Amino acid sequence: MDNQMQLVKYISLLESDMEIQEFLNDILTESEILEISKRLEIVIKLKSKQGQHAVAKELGVGVATVTRGAKVLRAGGFKKLNSPNWP
Repeated sequence: MDNQMQLVKYISLLESDMEIQEFLNDILTESEILEISKRLEIVIKLKSKQGQHAVAKELGVGVATVTRGAKVLRAGGFKKLNSPNWP
């Protein structure tokens, strides 16, 4: 099993928000968690029809970073954002 699959398998064993938060704190630095959170925020803002340049400016990220999120959305990524369980 490769490293990425090990990570996926481990995450799939986590049973609560608290376990996931603890795992993220154990494996990532605070900066890395903030960066990942910001990338999710980019996609959420794009999904709500905000423009790429506006999102980049608001979040203080490069347009290329926002464009990457837009490409993933166009390709059908982030399906769970449509879930009734999404906040």
